Amino acid sequence: MASILTFEPVLRGAAFLGVLALMLGAEAVWPKRPRLNPRRKRWLTNLSLMGAGTILSRLMAVLPAPIAATAAAAFAAAHGFGLLHWLDWPSWIDGLTTLLALDFAVWVQHWAFHKSDTLWRLHSVHHADREIDATTALRFHPLEIGLSVLFKSAVVLALGAPIAAVIVFEVLLNACAMFNHANTSLPPALERAVRLVLVTPDLHRIHHSVRREEHDANFGFCLSLWDRVFGLLRPRPLDGDLGMTIGLAGHQDERPAQLSWSLRAPFIAGQGGGRDHRL
Repeated sequence: MASILTFEPVLRGAAFLGVLALMLGAEAVWPKRPRLNPRRKRWLTNLSLMGAGTILSRLMAVLPAPIAATAAAAFAAAHGFGLLHWLDWPSWIDGLTTLLALDFAVWVQHWAFHKSDTLWRLHSVHHADREIDATTALRFHPLEIGLSVLFKSAVVLALGAPIAAVIVFEVLLNACAMFNHANTSLPPALERAVRLVLVTPDLHRIHHSVRREEHDANFGFCLSLWDRVFGLLRPRPLDGDLGMTIGLAGHQDERPAQLSWSLRAPFIAGQGGGRDHRL
């Protein structure tokens, strides 16, 4: 188990850099939407937000009682705690159940961040990006990252999820997020097939529309299953893929590209991306 935990940062880092490079390359060769502004400032802000979130999550992981999904899985394994330990299923069923349960948990978390005014103020930083590309997948307020780590850790502990499956899920979650935020598109026939199972860029882009009825749909990051089950899947944007406006209606200016604004926005009256700015 110790060797798996030691290898985790290398695996996750290599997967992250590989998928990010692949998606940025696809965007350069097959862009879906034209750029509105130079990328340098946006990318610096989005990457800086990711860096701040990563620092916070690492600090949580080295607390005397570490808060991290892998730490929760290690604790569950050491103490035989959690649903899967009590059921004693074959390991492959434990792994598959973990992947499905965690993907559903992330879907529920995402839905909750849209339905709670307080949580939305944090999550609106992600939606404030006026363009969408692979770096948008990294653009989350650090406090949202901290809450997400806490929630995933609780789910992993209750589930008694095997540590290898948790690491695989974290890699898949990051990879799928960068894939479905990418400013590119699959060929039509492949798009129709892939979206039956996975969230594609064309599907998730709708979730970043300024229209509330569209950004309150298509919550999935990996599987498109949960949106279908709960009737929240929108297959096409009302204004078309190229006519759709990305971001928040109240923030169609240069502020979201600024790091200082992005960090302060949830706490500034009239600028925090509250529900009044979603309409």
